[in-house]
Amino acid sequence: MLNTLSEELRFKYVEGKNIGMKPTVYVTRRIPEIGIKLLEEYCEVRYRDEVPSPPREELLKAVEDVDAIFCTLNERIDKELIDRAKRLRVVGTMSVGFDHIDLEYATSKGIYVVYTPGVLTETVADHAWALLLAAARRVVEADNMIRSGEWTIPWAPTMMLGHDVYGKVLGIIGLGRIGYAVAKRAKGFNMRVLYYDVVRREQAEKELGVEYASMERILKESDFVSIHVPLTPETRGLIGEKELKMMKKTAVLVNTARGPVVDQKALAKALEEGWIAAAGLDVFEKEPIDPDDPLLKLKNVVLTPHIASASHDTRNKMAELTAQGIIKVLKGERPDNLCNPDVLKVRPLDQVKII
Repeated sequence: MLNTLSEELRFKYVEGKNIGMKPTVYVTRRIPEIGIKLLEEYCEVRYRDEVPSPPREELLKAVEDVDAIFCTLNERIDKELIDRAKRLRVVGTMSVGFDHIDLEYATSKGIYVVYTPGVLTETVADHAWALLLAAARRVVEADNMIRSGEWTIPWAPTMMLGHDVYGKVLGIIGLGRIGYAVAKRAKGFNMRVLYYDVVRREQAEKELGVEYASMERILKESDFVSIHVPLTPETRGLIGEKELKMMKKTAVLVNTARGPVVDQKALAKALEEGWIAAAGLDVFEKEPIDPDDPLLKLKNVVLTPHIASASHDTRNKMAELTAQGIIKVLKGERPDNLCNPDVLKVRPLDQVKII
């Protein structure tokens, strides 16, 4: 279990010939083995074989003499860290989001950043639907009812009534890769799909029959609202008290994007006072969520611990893609998953190559 793991920093170093000639990569926490094996072919790997992220001071010390960092969304790669990492050439983050990285500063320092777009799309879309269905049909609440011994009547006309999904209206906020995949699944439920995005997706409208709408219209007309926007200054607090009050009292809100996109206190109030019927959340303003958070006392919210991409296949692919991106940069090759292409103007690949 997490709380039984040693907090001591433990490293595994590559053994082999010409170890001094290899670039050094620091892997911040335990990842699927395929990522480590790929890196070990070309690099000296300093691997923190722990489930939790390293404490900040350990992280800052560990990066002082490395050429590459393999991180996750829980490690803050900011100006302070970048300035400490004097030899740093590339950061690979095992995530589709990169709001934990100061991308502008990294670019100004000629540091390449690679990430994992696309590879987790279908898995996250599956989980969004799992939350949607579980919240609509009160699956977790019903499971708890059985386990607690509260199920004493075999069947009753008014017991555990939920909300239909088939034939209803789904509103999608953010029609990128994941939002598109969620909309595609809605066709099987014969749903009418409304979407909002900062860019109109006319091709998606033709392919899926989805309808572009304003945020206000989506909130007022949708039976289900699923959020799929990145965390930016513009999207932070996007769904607050005002927006929640626009929604139907029978509506369900699903968030598998980023926690701070939704005002968590306002959502708890909305669920408690019946402004909306239910919610399904995989992300939170603070992770892990505080044990005294009001959401934990509510029955009409389904909560999962940021596991939307947590399938064996997807996490292996994410580790592989991150490692491949790091290796390509160190070889002086342009990676397919480059997050900051402007870095090419600051530090050309032939100046980065050390493999």
